[in-house]
Amino acid sequence: MEALSEDLIEKKLLHFPDWEYHENAIWAEFEFDSFKDCFSAMSRIAFECEALNHHPNWSNAYNVLTISLSTHDANGVTIKDFKLAEAIEAIVEVQE
Repeated sequence: MEALSEDLIEKKLLHFPDWEYHENAIWAEFEFDSFKDCFSAMSRIAFECEALNHHPNWSNAYNVLTISLSTHDANGVTIKDFKLAEAIEAIVEVQE
């Protein structure tokens, strides 16, 4: 799988308003009502990650989840990252 060009990444990000491109990855930060809600979303996201065999760099501090997606084998952002971002968006949207 090949890394996408920066122009194509920026174009695709128009459909992902919560995400930004920097440091060779796409990034998002989501805030939830509580730690429990954040952890619940992380658990649901983990199942999607396994299904797609693609795993984010992420962290959480209380009710804030920070996610970074890139494809290490391609040394950049690929379509795989956008597929996972789309799944994450669907999960986070349900939580809100």
